[in-house]
Amino acid sequence: MNRRNALKQTGFLAAGALLGGCSARQNAPASARVSMLTLPKVKVSEDRVIRTVVGLRPFRPPGFHVEKERHGLKTIVHNYGHGGGGLTLSWGSSYLALEKLFEDGAAPSRVVVLGCGALGLSAARLLQQRGLDVTIYAKDLPPNTTSNITAGQWLPYSVADFRRRTPAFNEQLERASRFSHRMFQNMLGSHYGVRWLTNYVLSEHPFGGGGEDPSTAGLFPETRNFEPDEHPFPVPHVRQYVTMLIEPSTYLNAVVRDFQLAGGRIVVRTFEDVSDVLSLLEPAIVNCTGLGAKAIFGDDELTPIKGQLTFLLPQPEVDYITLYGDLYMMPRTDGILLGGTHERGEWSMDVDL
Repeated sequence: MNRRNALKQTGFLAAGALLGGCSARQNAPASARVSMLTLPKVKVSEDRVIRTVVGLRPFRPPGFHVEKERHGLKTIVHNYGHGGGGLTLSWGSSYLALEKLFEDGAAPSRVVVLGCGALGLSAARLLQQRGLDVTIYAKDLPPNTTSNITAGQWLPYSVADFRRRTPAFNEQLERASRFSHRMFQNMLGSHYGVRWLTNYVLSEHPFGGGGEDPSTAGLFPETRNFEPDEHPFPVPHVRQYVTMLIEPSTYLNAVVRDFQLAGGRIVVRTFEDVSDVLSLLEPAIVNCTGLGAKAIFGDDELTPIKGQLTFLLPQPEVDYITLYGDLYMMPRTDGILLGGTHERGEWSMDVDL
């Protein structure tokens, strides 16, 4: 989907909400008008576009990879392949990776983390909190990581092919989700750029009962369905829930500062293959290279899912998220974000205008 089509379709989510609401109010009975949602209008037009960015989600059909392997005296723990849920799952997945690292009892005094996105930084901070000496090696640093291009809604989205999810993966996903959800609540506020927001999911069809993923059951407060005469959106059915929105640039910069203030070191370096990684002097390595693990470690399951985000001028008065199918609108301090494109297997980083 190119930018112009994205503006048209996501404009339906945003600008259409208020227009549809006007008609709905006029036709609704008096009792419904009193309880009708009122939401500030998002201004969607080409002349409000401030930038369009592209990112490649590191997707693995069987789910994200958290495993340990030994190479002589060295230990590598993998922590990658989270698809569209890397930022969301970062703290929990890194916690699981550290469990693998320490499962034999003895803890190394020095550890290397590969990658400086959300996964690498969370792993590095958890290692520091255990008193270890940590160095991050990464090809790209914030603001140039894939994590900087994520939308930021807390939601474990597109993390596996449902047909390939196993009971073991479901347990891994649940533990990672719940640990991360709690950790991000510890970071609420402007310093880390984390806040609660109400989400509205739009649908042409009624929402069925149940169907909640057990891995995240109970993590989305104030979930309720609206009747057609209770909301301002130009579709019949709307579901509400509350979740966190994480501002990637603010959050990543803050965690980098935390890491460095705690004595952590960051080295810019590119790794070509496993032998390159094993040349490091440290005995323990946590691999958070995302899509880079395909080439470095030969993971043929990894595939990119290209996503494109368009940003409009900020509107501080807009304080809600809307979602319709794969499309979404999210109000960040750096702009109104319009997104939802998914091109599986596409490696191009070119913007489609």
